[in-house]
Amino acid sequence: MTHKKPNAELVWKQLEDQLVPRLRLSVIERTVYSHLLRHSRLEGKLRLRFSLMWLARSIRLSTGPVRRAVRRLVAQGALRLVQRNKTGHVAEVRLPNEIRAVRRNRIESRAAAEKARPGSRAPLNIEQVDFLHSMPLRKAIHARERGHCFYCMRRTTPMVQCLDHVVPQARLGRNSYRNLVSSCMECNSQKGERTADDFLRRLYRERRLTAAELAARLRALDALASGKLRPSLA
Repeated sequence: MTHKKPNAELVWKQLEDQLVPRLRLSVIERTVYSHLLRHSRLEGKLRLRFSLMWLARSIRLSTGPVRRAVRRLVAQGALRLVQRNKTGHVAEVRLPNEIRAVRRNRIESRAAAEKARPGSRAPLNIEQVDFLHSMPLRKAIHARERGHCFYCMRRTTPMVQCLDHVVPQARLGRNSYRNLVSSCMECNSQKGERTADDFLRRLYRERRLTAAELAARLRALDALASGKLRPSLA
């Protein structure tokens, strides 16, 4: 089944700017989705037949994490399984703008951007702004950390930057500037559902932070929670 090939550059921007932050995709989930997208919609095919073994071998991972990633992508609506049996899967790979959660995000993003726009009629209450669902607001969080991972303190580039919840969403963490930090993909993946202070202590035990750096990071957490690390919206 052949379809018109989409604009690959636009799709990739939607993937990075909307799909990944909205669905909170892990590094593995992002890799699995990108690989399936590459071999289906970006080649003009709506459906793709694949096996978990082929997929795992192609992205150099074991089948366990790949299987879990596929299941979550299906649950999030990024994939639709048409057929599944012992020989493999047939799936429809949805483009980012075809996924319901991302479409809803675009509406929310426009509303958030309107609130944050200088000169808008309604004054901006930074305590009520959702910093996850607007690209300018997400960039403000990254800019606050000045190109460094909040956790391991290494310098980052836009290719490896992502936003992380200090208090995980699973524990009702909000999308406030007080609860979002810029992190590298490695720390974001390893932190998982841990709280930030637990993860920082793990980095110290693994000797990725010194005692002085750990103390400084914990003080930064306190400053963040108290609202002292406000991002610039200028």
